[in-house]
Amino acid sequence: MKVAILPVTPLQQNCSLIWCTATGKAALTDPGGDLDKLKEAVAKAGVTLEKILITHGHLDHCGQAGMLAEELGIPIEGPHKDDIFWIEKLDDDGARYGMEARSFTPDRWLEQGDTVTVGDLTLDVIHCPGHTPGHVIFFHEPSRFAIVGDVLFQGSIGRTDFPRGNHQDLIDAITQRLWPLGDDVMFIPGHGPTSTFGQERKTNAFVSDYALS
Repeated sequence: MKVAILPVTPLQQNCSLIWCTATGKAALTDPGGDLDKLKEAVAKAGVTLEKILITHGHLDHCGQAGMLAEELGIPIEGPHKDDIFWIEKLDDDGARYGMEARSFTPDRWLEQGDTVTVGDLTLDVIHCPGHTPGHVIFFHEPSRFAIVGDVLFQGSIGRTDFPRGNHQDLIDAITQRLWPLGDDVMFIPGHGPTSTFGQERKTNAFVSDYALS
């Protein structure tokens, strides 16, 4: 597996290009905008984009995913169906924030325990509600690597003041579904620098072992 982080939109959201080195097949996770930049990155990597993966329904993560999928004729997988209300109002949210966005219907809604494939790679789908009710993360166990969207950040956690956000659900998702994956797991958050679960268990002011003790 190889990964490239491609910040997009004025919110500098971490879109990730992940690809299988054995097959050259790739996926973009959370292509919220700046599609020309993303297509250029795919071409530069010399890979074949086969699908789009979505962690959750917020504008900066998936506002232009439907447009890219339609242009390239590729499917969208994710998020969990509980985020359908966010995706249905992408057009309105785009206009509100001055960003081009379009609602879409994923080709596949994802559930806890599902898997997604990218070439020969298989990633586990883990439902982590709290930031949004339908948020999922993608975990590649052999590489000890996760794409966690806006669940967890270096030194922080996702906001829960949006409609149907829930702070306790988010804390439970992090401690009960992410921490058991292992301290050595490196993750790409939805914004900002990468970190590891172990580092956040030691130092994160919201979900460190000390903070929750």
